[in-house]
Amino acid sequence: MASRPIVRAIAVAAVTLVATAGLAAAPPGAAAHGRHHGSPHADRVLSDGVSLYSPGLHTADAARLAAKLVRSGDRATARGVLDMARTPQAVWLTGTAKDAQRDARQVTRRAAARHQVPVLVAYNIPFRDCAQYSAGGATSAAEYADWVRAVARGIGQRRAVVLLEPDGLGIIPFYTPITGSGPEWCQPADADPATAASDRFAMLNDAVDVLEAGSHTDVYLDGTHTGWLGVGDAADRLHKAGVERAAGFFLNVSNYRLTEQQVKYGSWISQCLWYGTNPAEGGWRVGHFDYCGSQYYPADPNDFSTWGLTDQWYVDNLADAANPPSGPEALAHFVVDTSRNGQGPWTPPAGVYPDAQDWCNPPDRGLGLRPTTDTGNPLADAFLWVKTPGESDGECSRGLTDNGGIDPEWGQVDPAAGAWFPAQAADLVRNAVQ
Repeated sequence: MASRPIVRAIAVAAVTLVATAGLAAAPPGAAAHGRHHGSPHADRVLSDGVSLYSPGLHTADAARLAAKLVRSGDRATARGVLDMARTPQAVWLTGTAKDAQRDARQVTRRAAARHQVPVLVAYNIPFRDCAQYSAGGATSAAEYADWVRAVARGIGQRRAVVLLEPDGLGIIPFYTPITGSGPEWCQPADADPATAASDRFAMLNDAVDVLEAGSHTDVYLDGTHTGWLGVGDAADRLHKAGVERAAGFFLNVSNYRLTEQQVKYGSWISQCLWYGTNPAEGGWRVGHFDYCGSQYYPADPNDFSTWGLTDQWYVDNLADAANPPSGPEALAHFVVDTSRNGQGPWTPPAGVYPDAQDWCNPPDRGLGLRPTTDTGNPLADAFLWVKTPGESDGECSRGLTDNGGIDPEWGQVDPAAGAWFPAQAADLVRNAVQ
């Protein structure tokens, strides 16, 4: 058995690396340790040095835009747009069970033929996006269960990473969070207020088990991002969704938050998962994810220089506390969407718009770090391009109702969510992180 000073040194080093993180205990009736926790990192699909799959999305759209840019004399942006379309990106699975099974099979077969790992986004849960820009999804829990099993059949025993339901834990119908400030705003008329939230967690737990049954499938759950849920709230939701039986969680999908901040946030969530399931000293911590330090306290969310205060909270309450984590492989891992965060989030002009919608097709954003498993952080399994760069977030009116739906930041009606947006694609390339 390692001595206490050695264990503490390991834990403190991990915190210093923004890497000490937590293992969630299983919900009632579930095993406490999945095949990921406590196992070698090489067991993960996103192991170091793996080659990620490029599906070649929007190559024709990119070629047309590049040709137009060349004619205007902007050859550098034209080359960048073509390179963007060739870069490894996620493939989103939606539609019917038949469609999802077909697409999962085609993508994983093509990736296997190239000895690459595909990233799939499963996006079909009932009340998806709470009837907003990306509304849709299965019409019942039973239909969703069938859909998930179709995806699993499509993947088979081939290698795949599945990001399970973006916004699926950030937006939960009729959910009262651990903070007690609920129920939350998402209250669809067709949902049963008494069961909608518990149904969501049950569906996600089932999906984790079904998809993780594939010997080469790794599942990550929704951890939102630094501008959304506090650390304790995110950890609590992940725990309820079965993160301990998954590969981990994902951050910043379809958003613009800076990578450095997401890595800190991810490490804190992981540490909070450990903290809130630590049975030491009579188990007084168990279930108290709400005690965890976060981007909101003791740090100031708007002043990154203060985030070391929250790092110190985890040193004090994990590394220096009873039963500290033994190292990164005892802890939950995560991935970060870096597709469009090269310039960070947009700060809208003050007082100009009724609802600035800073997340929706913000101007002057840039491509982020390219997809890689070489993150420099033992808890961050990969930086990925999950949201397809160049695709619209939706028709963003900035809250204006008297201008025909025109987005004043772009001078046009934005394309529908998921449609190619040439002006934004060129903007992302011009402002890409170097």
